[in-house]
Amino acid sequence: MLHRHAKAGCVAIAAAGAVVLTLLPGSAAARQAAEPTARSAADTLGVAAAPPQVLRAMQRDLGLTGAEARERLVNEAEAGAVAARLRQRLAGAYAGSWVSGADSATLTVATTRAADAAAITAAGARAEVVPHTLAALEGAKAALDRAAARNSSTAAPVWYVDVRANSVVVQAVRPAAADALIAGSGADRGLVRVASSPEQPRPLYDIRGGDAYYMGGSGRCSVGFAITRGATQGFATAGHCGRAGTTTTGYNQVAQGSFQASTFPGRDTAWVAANTNWTSTPYVKGSGGQNVQVTGSVQSPVGASVCRSGSTTGWHCGTIQQHNTSVTYPEGTISGVTRTTVCAEPGDSGGSYISGSQAQGVTSGGSGDCRSGGTTFYQPINPLLQSYGLTLKTTTDPGDPGDPGDPGGTWAAGTVYATGAQVTYGGATYRCLQGHQAQPGWEPPNVPALWQRA
Repeated sequence: MLHRHAKAGCVAIAAAGAVVLTLLPGSAAARQAAEPTARSAADTLGVAAAPPQVLRAMQRDLGLTGAEARERLVNEAEAGAVAARLRQRLAGAYAGSWVSGADSATLTVATTRAADAAAITAAGARAEVVPHTLAALEGAKAALDRAAARNSSTAAPVWYVDVRANSVVVQAVRPAAADALIAGSGADRGLVRVASSPEQPRPLYDIRGGDAYYMGGSGRCSVGFAITRGATQGFATAGHCGRAGTTTTGYNQVAQGSFQASTFPGRDTAWVAANTNWTSTPYVKGSGGQNVQVTGSVQSPVGASVCRSGSTTGWHCGTIQQHNTSVTYPEGTISGVTRTTVCAEPGDSGGSYISGSQAQGVTSGGSGDCRSGGTTFYQPINPLLQSYGLTLKTTTDPGDPGDPGDPGGTWAAGTVYATGAQVTYGGATYRCLQGHQAQPGWEPPNVPALWQRA
């Protein structure tokens, strides 16, 4: 946790290097992409809206040129859509996907069936045949989560599904502690490997994303993302920063609001309702205090770039290492967080993680610092929004291509949809490809990056 106390101030098949800008031939998604109202993944996710300070930070922290930074955001958006369609096609054989290369130009999709390689390469990706499905790996990790809940120990502080290694990795200062956790979980030992690591993550304690706020006079955290709940305005943040009822003051020490709900440990989620003096804005604080707009909440893939804003260390970028990570702090185990290479320090807790203009999550905790580098974890934003019934504040309607009339169906703006969810719209059934909170203009027929006709 990053909360500042007030007083402390396998076998590769197919050619690598394929640029991910194609769709599965003959698929429903390809047919939708040909429709005049359908938008590309990059257009849907507002890649063109990435402000200069985002691109400059990516150049600084990822060693890119300006052109590479722009191309990377485009490739990551398109890769996420292609990987999502392949995940639906491969079904139970799917074993994960990730992007690589300085500009994320290579998408790799793993499968347990060699016969799937042709479909993967036809989609513009690189195929890798591996022994274990993603479902099997996630099942093993879930067993570790249950074991940790029964007997939490910081001796094995981090474990996650590593799709690139096709295994579940348990990091520990002492390997014997990891072995004990694995043995107690009943997980298939063939799916899990132990990695020695000196990391000992802790919470970094110390309404624009990244701005400071203060909790009941006891410490400082950072705003995650501005939200609304009905007529109430406020923000999402980390659960370890405060409990329900904890009062807050803003970056200017003016009375701001109070925590309405908080979960920690288990998850690291919370939201604060602001008083009428405060207005939710669809921005994150970028480099030099400039506004970075938020246009949605589509989850970025493993290997993608991501930037963080916090009230201690400001604006820093890195890459996504693993989703579905569990980390044990002294207070208990947190599950379902994302592990990144972005640095953070005390006081950054709760702050914003954003890829391009897509909200990713709120800072939870980590190890290291922004001088020597470190590892940081964020709580994904979509489960947080769903659990509390919140609506992410975004800059504008993402581009309604026209009045659809009253098509009927179950799809609804403001709803958080997980990958695989099904809705009806205009008499047709659609399956969600990438988790997101729906917005006007993102109706299923118009955004093949997010929805596929079932």
